[in-house]
Amino acid sequence: MKTIHFPLLALLGFFLCTCGRAPENTSETATEMTDEELRDHADDLAQEYLITDGHVDLPYRLKVKNFKLDKEYLGIPIETDAGDFDYVRAVEGGLDAPFMSIYIPSGLQKEPGESPALADSLINMVKGIADAHPDKFRVTTSTEQLLQNFEDGVMSLPMGMENGSPIEDKIERVQEYYDKGIRYITLTHAKDNLICDSSYDTTATHGGLSDFGRDVVKEMNRVGIMVDISHVSDKTFWQVVEMTDVPMIASHSSVRYFTPDFERNMDDDMIKRLGEEGGVIQINFGSTFLDGALRSRQDSLRGVFMERLAAKNMKYGDEGTDEMQEAFREEFPTLYSDVNMVADHIDRVVELAGVDHVGFGSDFDGVGDSLPTGLKDVADYPNLIYTLLKRGYSDEDIQKMCSGNVIRVWKAVEAAAAK
Repeated sequence: MKTIHFPLLALLGFFLCTCGRAPENTSETATEMTDEELRDHADDLAQEYLITDGHVDLPYRLKVKNFKLDKEYLGIPIETDAGDFDYVRAVEGGLDAPFMSIYIPSGLQKEPGESPALADSLINMVKGIADAHPDKFRVTTSTEQLLQNFEDGVMSLPMGMENGSPIEDKIERVQEYYDKGIRYITLTHAKDNLICDSSYDTTATHGGLSDFGRDVVKEMNRVGIMVDISHVSDKTFWQVVEMTDVPMIASHSSVRYFTPDFERNMDDDMIKRLGEEGGVIQINFGSTFLDGALRSRQDSLRGVFMERLAAKNMKYGDEGTDEMQEAFREEFPTLYSDVNMVADHIDRVVELAGVDHVGFGSDFDGVGDSLPTGLKDVADYPNLIYTLLKRGYSDEDIQKMCSGNVIRVWKAVEAAAAK
């Protein structure tokens, strides 16, 4: 897929380098370039460097669309006008390793068996897509495979489970999901589950981690699954960071400094500690994750729309609501953040923790019609790289953000499990 490759051994050596310094944000190359040359350089880097994205919700989007793995549907992940991800646009943007989100809605955890059934269905879907298109995709379960796939020009499909609810109360399932290919688990989602409390839930069922949740984290460390602290409550984060033996990730979170009332994002102290422990926050591109003022505006408009539905004795999703929503958008144009705001979040992480602790976690196909101007789909990573170059980040800094930081964490988790 890439037009330029580093030798595999050189890549391995490069990703093992953990310099640990915050950048001085100066790039002689960038300052000497015209704007057009800088854009060309950003395009070149997107093709030259291995790019990971910590969270792409393609599997669930396809599931909702009644995806079936037969000849009629095989083209869906290759080229389509729907959604934010397909192979053609990913190649254009330089994306090499989108973590496929095995997303489990919180509502399913009420009925035993429903969460694991959906998890297995989505895992099998990802494997089926790779089997159907072996020249384009490979399910990927190790950093060694990731680097080899990059060398071979094949897109890696590592998998992360968004919501640990399929584990239910069975600790042995941590190993089972590792064996099925899961390489990170987001401990919870929108509701408290058997593992821990959610940032979206005010119930505070466990006051952070449950006793079972502590066993789950230990078992994830043992088998080699990265601990993802996106979605968890603040208390959960601080309890996990005190007990985990390896660096953690936030697969798709942003910086609370810009969204003060949004606990779903990470605050400054959490980001500092995540960096001290060697972890990585992968910035979510959703506009409401990026801009607190915009979030308030959209929340207000959402309330107005729901009032209009209630006045017609309708509920969201009823027949006719799509037309009402379209008319509402024309009356109150949706506000978006932009690529510069994503760079602002990256700047803040670098200021707090250093350039070794930030990456990309777009949430493509998971945040609906809220993506920022300049980052509307997987073809747009060069726009972010260009923006970062303009701000003075070096090529080496860009490489770390694109994948080096995440690969370092993944390798640390692999090494700890191997012991």
